[in-house]
Amino acid sequence: MAIRIAPTLAEMATYPFVRLEEARRALVAQGRAVIDFGKGDPNEPTDPIIRKALIDAVPERAPYPLAAGLPELRAAAAGWCARRFGVELDPDSELIPTYGSKEAIFSLAQVLVDPRSPKNVVVYGEPAYPVYERGALFAGARVRTLPLLRENGFLPDLSSLGDDIAIVWVNYPHNPTGALAPPSFYERLAELAARHDFVIASDEAYSELWFDKPPVSALQVADRSRVIVFQTLSKRSSMTGYRSGFVAAPPEVISALKSYRPTVGTAPQEFVQRASVVAWNDERHVAETRDRYRAKREVLIPVLERKGWEVVASDATMYLWVAVPDESALTEQLLERGVLISPGTYFGPSGAGYVRFALVPTLEECERAAAILEEL
Repeated sequence: MAIRIAPTLAEMATYPFVRLEEARRALVAQGRAVIDFGKGDPNEPTDPIIRKALIDAVPERAPYPLAAGLPELRAAAAGWCARRFGVELDPDSELIPTYGSKEAIFSLAQVLVDPRSPKNVVVYGEPAYPVYERGALFAGARVRTLPLLRENGFLPDLSSLGDDIAIVWVNYPHNPTGALAPPSFYERLAELAARHDFVIASDEAYSELWFDKPPVSALQVADRSRVIVFQTLSKRSSMTGYRSGFVAAPPEVISALKSYRPTVGTAPQEFVQRASVVAWNDERHVAETRDRYRAKREVLIPVLERKGWEVVASDATMYLWVAVPDESALTEQLLERGVLISPGTYFGPSGAGYVRFALVPTLEECERAAAILEEL
């Protein structure tokens, strides 16, 4: 008898970044040099003070970490929110550390959505990070998308939000477009959340990768009683492999997460938490990271514009969202030359006509890629 696979998984398409990794490995197997702008995994070095804090904290024996996290880490995250956004959070009742942000994003619908209820819809804008949809589907929720279009500044039309919605996901600075949301957008969304009784889930993984002025946070709305914010050190501090972030939310949500999270065992290791304390308390390395991404942008944007391809939005994040005549053809052309990019449709139907460059290669690799682009 064949083993049955859960239908939600069996019906799901391959995670798009798995396809990129397969393409990269195929090129490497051929002995080709690869410049990978596909996956958003920073190659920037993790700052020495963070690495030292990690090493110093590794004990002879590491017991299971507690889901609530170290008090020092919760205090550091709350202190950062106060300094960065002017928002005072109770580190004991309004914060919980997470194993990065991806697992917390994926599991939110399992904590907050009753699939048997008529109020079981999870809404997200697209093009989008695929995990909002996947987490909702595995929780048995229904999903609804809001197209993010250039003519609307890649902001969703909120007029269709109704009473059947449990969660509305937003993500600004936005992956993949790099667009920003103004304070008025969050205030309008908070008003609708109160009217229709849904929660706002705000993925703010890229809030610290900006090039003009610091983006705002959903935490800054006048009424944050329905606001859940996901933060991570992955992009801010080039710590993707450390898997360290936090959720800031109303006390009843944090209480539910404290009940749920021990079941799935996703608390960061204590030595990672101690390194994270150092990371949240230091802004020097974050400013240096922004400078490195700015230098890469300055190498690539001119050649993209000379080719007649328009860099759209891209006000923040580590990404360039580029309007091109034929995304599939360009992706294949560059793949033949050892350069990986992401087709916009990897992120949803509204990504058609765009490609995404993740500025994770080294500056030298970006300069080589610019030369390759000039020759197309």
